[in-house]
Amino acid sequence: MRDHTKLRAFELADEVAMLVYQVTAVFPKEELFGLTAQMRRAAVSVPSNIVEGCARDGEADYLRFLNIAFGSLRELHYQLNLSKRLGFLSVQNLSLIEPKVLETEKVLNGLIRALRDGL
Repeated sequence: MRDHTKLRAFELADEVAMLVYQVTAVFPKEELFGLTAQMRRAAVSVPSNIVEGCARDGEADYLRFLNIAFGSLRELHYQLNLSKRLGFLSVQNLSLIEPKVLETEKVLNGLIRALRDGL
């Protein structure tokens, strides 16, 4: 079993999840069961899938969960930009979270490529 706490991708994904909860706290109340919930689910899905993948025995399963995490991260990236365009997310909050999302994408993609090349 792999230790997810030693992965930079997990650390970054966890930070992103925390930031998403912070920035969505000020979203309109009518979005609580809409975009707010969708963004929070996508954000929590990223570190959760990394953790679940680390708990799997085979490399193929591990890679599959990392790919799911990456998909959730890309989904979140879109939702952040949509939130900005809808006026729910301030420029200040977007500039706080977007660089962290981009860094997470790069690190997670690098991990996926390294594993894929090793299979």
